[in-house]
Amino acid sequence: MKKSVEVRGIRIGDGIPKICVPIFGKTSDELLKSAKDISGVKHQMVEWRVDWFEKEQDLSAMVILLSQLRSIIGDFPLLFTFRTKSEGGESDISKEEYLQLNLNAVSTGLIDLIDVELFTGEDLVKQVIEAAHEAGVKVVLSSHDFEKTPSKKEIINRLQRMQSLGADIAKLAVMPADKADVITLLSATEEMNSSYATIPIVTMSMGTTGVISRICGEFSGSAITFGTCQEASAPGQIPANELSTLLNKLHKCFNK
Repeated sequence: MKKSVEVRGIRIGDGIPKICVPIFGKTSDELLKSAKDISGVKHQMVEWRVDWFEKEQDLSAMVILLSQLRSIIGDFPLLFTFRTKSEGGESDISKEEYLQLNLNAVSTGLIDLIDVELFTGEDLVKQVIEAAHEAGVKVVLSSHDFEKTPSKKEIINRLQRMQSLGADIAKLAVMPADKADVITLLSATEEMNSSYATIPIVTMSMGTTGVISRICGEFSGSAITFGTCQEASAPGQIPANELSTLLNKLHKCFNK
């Protein structure tokens, strides 16, 4: 039985896919401006892309910024994400630094969800999941392939592995070479969702070819979609207000 996850009153995995808007900034001022800018767009979640921030290892700076972000975004769930270079991020750090950064973020008590990359290693993943759950933080276990779309079997296997490791939400993003790859991703999502998932899953096919995957989550079984305020954090993202309109129109069609 697939379960939804509730974060600050938002039920991820139920109904219309939730729109998450990423915020960026190399400096504190840039980040806070990015956070203020999203007040005018429709969303249910906010993601801080920490790999853009030039002082990501400074715990005191992180605590101050997270406190400021919370005052700006209010009661919207906040997802903390350091995306590594190998999975499409802006900067890179060692595995030891990655582990410490995520443990520090969890310890602040100021985030609601944390993104951990599956391929950083099982031991590291388990350490972060354990610490996050002790702190009441939900874990989005993720994998991003900017080169290709794996086979349907591999997509399902990867999502099942995330689930078995204790993720609260499993996320997979892939790059399509053609429309057939998009269909592979959607088919794998539907099968995982209907046959194996006990947690919400999030999938997307990137780039313009994969745009359909960002709006049909209620049909395929993907629980979150990422929309832009100004700058996109991944290829193919749709402006959040347009995304909201599309999702709501589809929801009405699905529920006539």
